[in-house]
Amino acid sequence: MIPTNAYLLTEAASGNAVLVDAPLGIWDLVEPILVREGCRLEALWLTHGHWDHTQGAAEVVRRSGAQVSGHRADQPLYETPEIMRDLSPDGIPLEAVKVDHWIGDGDRLEALGREVRVGHVPGHCPGSLMFYFPTEKVVFGGDALFKGSVGRTDFPGGDAAVLQNSIRTRLYTLPDETVVLAGHGRATTIGDEKRFNPYVRG
Repeated sequence: MIPTNAYLLTEAASGNAVLVDAPLGIWDLVEPILVREGCRLEALWLTHGHWDHTQGAAEVVRRSGAQVSGHRADQPLYETPEIMRDLSPDGIPLEAVKVDHWIGDGDRLEALGREVRVGHVPGHCPGSLMFYFPTEKVVFGGDALFKGSVGRTDFPGGDAAVLQNSIRTRLYTLPDETVVLAGHGRATTIGDEKRFNPYVRG
């Protein structure tokens, strides 16, 4: 009901895959790709706890056995999603998801034969995370930074000043050529946002 991006990363050589975020119904899109590419989904990384990024997570875990990672600051949203009832459309089923690994700023993950650097980027949501692949110069930023915009801060736990600081100290310190794959909308680059984003200039 809200167009939300999820990203499936596969590695044919290892047969492994990682999913970044899990909007409602994502498994129906992911499963055929995994079958076609001969990959097993080993991990689900949640950029934050808002319902539009998490309400397909429980089904993904049931169907794949993937291990879930997220930030502990969003634990109430993951474990008691009914607290988001007033923020979600009528009729959306809200299902809890168990996080297997709590991760945070400065953590390093190993995925698909690559190093992944984790950054904490609160402001849109207390537990917002980014996942940076330095070799590919790609960052999965959730709802912190968009093409020409930033994440909303009027939800519970949101803070505009905190979000601006997160963007400046975490995202804008990445190389300008880094591609930003956000939770909504089109891709952009760090360099373009530093120059043109009307909310947070570099």
